[in-house]
Amino acid sequence: MKILKEKADKERLESLGIEKWGKWECGVSRFNWEYSSDERCYILEGEAEIEGEGEKVKIEKGDIVLFKKGLCCQWNILSPIRKMYRFE
Repeated sequence: MKILKEKADKERLESLGIEKWGKWECGVSRFNWEYSSDERCYILEGEAEIEGEGEKVKIEKGDIVLFKKGLCCQWNILSPIRKMYRFE
């Protein structure tokens, strides 16, 4: 799997140091994306479906998501999304 998702809790967020991560937001839209490195993100609000390479994953507020390097996918943002992210 190239998209890994987990539910966040306070301890996990602290251990990841998300307060130092970058911020990104996007309105309802659909676009293609390719990951040139691993990206981990924490969804602050919103909802999206990410589909690629035979898998479809729904992400939403409270999820920590890891997108693996090399993933080619399509983002379908269902409600405006805000996330914190870092490249690993």
